[in-house]
Amino acid sequence: MSENFYDVLGVSRDASEEEIQQAYRKQAAKHHPDVSDEDDAEDRFKKIQKAKEVLTDEEKRRQYDQLGHDRYTEADKRGATGGGGRGGAGGPFGGGAGGAGGFEDIFNQFFGGGGGPGGRSDSRPRQGSDIRTGLTIDLEEAFEGTTKQFTIERPTRCDTCGGEGHPPDADARTCPQCNGQGQVRQVQQTPLGRVQQTTTCPECEGAGEVYSETCPDCGGDGVVREEATLSVDIPAGIRSGQSLRMEREGAPGENGGPNGDLLIEVDVDVGDRFERDGDDLSITEAVSFPQAVFGDTINVETVDGTVEMEVPPGTQSGERFRLQGKGMPRLRRRGRGDLYVTVAVVVPDSLNEEQREALEAYAEAGGEDIDVGGGFFEKLKSTF
Repeated sequence: MSENFYDVLGVSRDASEEEIQQAYRKQAAKHHPDVSDEDDAEDRFKKIQKAKEVLTDEEKRRQYDQLGHDRYTEADKRGATGGGGRGGAGGPFGGGAGGAGGFEDIFNQFFGGGGGPGGRSDSRPRQGSDIRTGLTIDLEEAFEGTTKQFTIERPTRCDTCGGEGHPPDADARTCPQCNGQGQVRQVQQTPLGRVQQTTTCPECEGAGEVYSETCPDCGGDGVVREEATLSVDIPAGIRSGQSLRMEREGAPGENGGPNGDLLIEVDVDVGDRFERDGDDLSITEAVSFPQAVFGDTINVETVDGTVEMEVPPGTQSGERFRLQGKGMPRLRRRGRGDLYVTVAVVVPDSLNEEQREALEAYAEAGGEDIDVGGGFFEKLKSTF
C-alpha cells in the first residue's frame, strides 16, 4: 500500500488545517530539491505538495478519507477528484471528469446519477503544468556557482485573444450538443445494469458556449508556443541530476489560474581530468620512478588552483592520498569535499649504462643489507 498523505506530512488523521500547514512547511524545508541531497528529493517534494493540497482542501480531504489513499489517487489520475484540466481524461471507472466531479461522480456513473442542471465542468482556477528542460555546465561553473542564460520553447497564453480562444467581439451561443450544460451523458447496458456516464462535452470543452469565430493565432486553443530567454542562478556545489525550480515560468494556468513552474535538470560535465563522487573528486597523478623510490613534493592541480602534496619514499603505484577540503563545495552548506589523488608510477622505458648498473646492484642485493651509510641510495638517485 502506498504511503498515505497523513504519513507523508507526519500528522494524525484528525489534525487541524493549521497543524497540516505547519507540518507542510517543516517537510518542505527539509526535502526541497534545492536543499536536500536525497536522490529522490524531487519525487518526495511532489508528494509533500500533493499531500498539503489535498488535506488543506475541505472537499478533497473528505473525498480522500472516504475513498482511501489508493482509490483516491487512482481517481485523481483519471480526473475524477476535481483535479483534471479542461476537457480532461475520464474517471477511474471509465467515465469523464465532468459534473460535480470527485466522489459523487463515481456513484453517479454506476448507479445512474446525473450531473443535474448545474453539472458544468469545474471552472475553478487551476495552476498550469510544470515544464522540464535541461542545462549543461562545466565543473568549474559548478564549483564557483554561476548565472546561466538559456532559451526554451514553451506554451504561453495567446495575447491576441487573452487565452479565451476567440476574438473579443465573437458572438456566443449555447452549445447545441450539450444544451449549455458543458457535459454529455451516455447510458450503457452492462451485466450490472444500466450505467450512466457523464463526460465533458467535446464540442465546447465544458464551457457550455460556442463562438462564431476562433482566434486566428492560436486556433481556438488559447495557447501558443513561443521562445523565451531566461536566466537562472546555479548554486555552487550542484550535482548532475539535481533540478532547479523557477516558479511561474511553466505552462499557463486555466480559468485564470497561475502558471506552472519550470524545472531545470542540471548536468555537470566533469571533463577528462577529474572523477566526481558526491562532493569528493578523484584524479590520477603520474610520478617518476625516482620520485616514488626516494619521495618528493609534487604539484597537484585542483579545481581552484595548484597545491603541493608530499609523496613519501617507497610509494607504490596505485596508492591513494587524501587532500582534505580540496573537493567540491557542499551545496548550500559550509565546507568542501575532499580530493583523492591516486599515484601512478611511471617506469622508465630506457636506461643509460650508469642507471642500469645502479638498478642491477640494487636488484642483486634484493633491497637488503644495503650499506646506507656508504651512499648507495644517493648514488642510485643521482643516476636518474
